[in-house]
Amino acid sequence: MELRDGYSAQETETSGGKKLREGLAAAWPICLGYFPLGLALGVLAQKAGLSPWWIGLMSILVFAGSAQFIAVAMLDGGASLAAIILTTLVVNFRHFLMSSALAVHLRKVPRGFLCLFAYGITDESFAVNMTRFRQGGWDRWRALVVNQTANLAWIAATVAGGFAGAFIPRGAFGIDYALTAMFLCLLVFQLQGRIYIFTAIISAIFAVTWYVWVPGDSYVVVASVGAATVGFFLKRWHNAPGRRS
Repeated sequence: MELRDGYSAQETETSGGKKLREGLAAAWPICLGYFPLGLALGVLAQKAGLSPWWIGLMSILVFAGSAQFIAVAMLDGGASLAAIILTTLVVNFRHFLMSSALAVHLRKVPRGFLCLFAYGITDESFAVNMTRFRQGGWDRWRALVVNQTANLAWIAATVAGGFAGAFIPRGAFGIDYALTAMFLCLLVFQLQGRIYIFTAIISAIFAVTWYVWVPGDSYVVVASVGAATVGFFLKRWHNAPGRRS
């Protein structure tokens, strides 16, 4: 049986299976990292008074590890709902930058697909998919598998952590440090040249300076936007015609 694009049904099925397998292969390291982080979040959320079912609903609706950790900490500290919403919005503002970078590889894609794809963008899936897109041989379906597989792993891990929280003392096993350790690991894997290292240093300077002088969490946005802008112009200057001999 021939399809409109000239491929047989069997070839299409084989191609779809290959994309699924390759997407799962790229996603499993993220899932391995998400499992201890999700457990940590679930435990902390349980200590803050959330049931496993509320934790699962939070992961489904939000699916943003850093924002969820912050929201749980603020809930535990008695913060208002408005303060939690505003803070998580500011922290997640970096998703605009990640989405803009991925949009280059998702031109002329239906809006329904983009909505589903955007829901699954996290720091980890962004790093994996951007690397694969740059290497070539990667498409939107493989990238979608990465996003949604990581999503399912995260939801399962946070719910499991909610149930396990009843048996784990507060602060045990260095759980409070889990998110920081994850971001440090992501940073190290992104430092693939002098421009990247310099951009990371600029980001740190922006973040620390803004944090010291301006109250609140706006330093996250300032560091992200400022460092991304500096990095963009550095890359453009470095690749300018005539600069390299």
